[in-house]
Amino acid sequence: MTSAGARFGIVFLPESLGDFGSLCREAEEAGFDLLGVADSQSVFRELYVALAIAARDTSRIRLGPLVTNPQTRHLVVTASAISSIDELSGGRAMLGLGSGDSAIYTLGAPPSTVAGLEDAVVTLGQLTSGALVERGHRKWQVRRSTRRVPIYLAAEGPRTLELAGRVADGVIIGLGLTPEVISVSLAAIERGARAAGRTLEDLDIWWFAKTNVADTREGAVAPIKMALAASANHAFRFTLEGKAVPPDLHERIRGLQKEYDAHQHEIAGAANADLTERWGLTEFLRDRFGIAGTPHDCVAQVRRAMAAGARQFIITAFVPDVRALMRRFMREVAAAVATPA
Repeated sequence: MTSAGARFGIVFLPESLGDFGSLCREAEEAGFDLLGVADSQSVFRELYVALAIAARDTSRIRLGPLVTNPQTRHLVVTASAISSIDELSGGRAMLGLGSGDSAIYTLGAPPSTVAGLEDAVVTLGQLTSGALVERGHRKWQVRRSTRRVPIYLAAEGPRTLELAGRVADGVIIGLGLTPEVISVSLAAIERGARAAGRTLEDLDIWWFAKTNVADTREGAVAPIKMALAASANHAFRFTLEGKAVPPDLHERIRGLQKEYDAHQHEIAGAANADLTERWGLTEFLRDRFGIAGTPHDCVAQVRRAMAAGARQFIITAFVPDVRALMRRFMREVAAAVATPA
C-alpha cells in the first residue's frame, strides 16, 4: 500500500501453522507490502515452514525472515532455504538478517559481530546467486539458486547501521521512531552508503514499530508491554552510546535487561511483560519504539516519523487478535496518513 509516501509491512510470530496461510493472504489483501516471519526456534514455529505456507497462499506481497541470523543456521543452509522460498513465491523473497536475539540466547550462543555480519551479507549474496564460494579448502555452493535474493540488515547501533549502508540492499531499523533517533539512524546509514559510493536512495529502508490500536492508549499498550521490553533488551544490548538515550534512564534500562528472559521472548502475558512497569519505562518505550495507542495516537506517531524522514514501517502483529489489528490499523491509521494532516 502506498499512501502519501508511506508503505506498511507486517511481521508475524508463527505460533500456529494451521491457519497461517489465510492470515498471510488477509495481510496481502489488506494492502501490506511486506510480510515478515520471526525466527526463534525455541519459541516459535519453524521459520521456513511458515514462509513456504505464506509463499504458497499469497501472490503479490514480498516476504522473508524478519529476521534470521548467521549463528543458528549455516550460511549455505540459509541460502538454500531462502532460494527455495524465492522460487516458490515467484521471485518475491527478501532475506532479513541480524546479529541474533532469542534464537541465539536460548541456545547460549554469542551474537554475531559486525565483521561477522558483513561476511554473512556478502557471502549470502554470492550463494543465493548460485556462485561458488571458496573458504580455504572448502567450497560452498547452492546449485539450484539462480537469483540473488535481496538482503536486509536489521540494525540498531551506529556501526551496524553504517555497515548496512555499505553492503546491504535494505535496512530494518530497530532503534526507534522519534525524530532524534530517525535523524541519528539516517546519518549513520548515509555515512556507510557514502563510503561505498552510494546514497540513501540506493537502499530500501524500513522502520520497525511495536504496534497496537485500541480505544484507549492504556488498552493498546497493555498487551504489547512484553514487545516493548524486547525492544529495550535488544536495541540497547551492547552499548547505549550514540543511541540517543537520556542518561537518567541508563540504569533502569540495564536493570530491565538483567531480568529479561529470552525463553519468554515476545510471549504475551509472560514474565517480560511486567518489566517495563517495574523499571518505569513503559511510556518512554512506547514513545520511542511504538506505533501504539488510539487511532489518533497512532496517526500522530506515524506523521511525526514521516516528518523526520521515515517512509516505510513494519508493524508487529504481537497481539491476541491479529486479524482485528490488521483491519483496524489499515482502516484507521494507514488510510488516515494518506491525507494531509
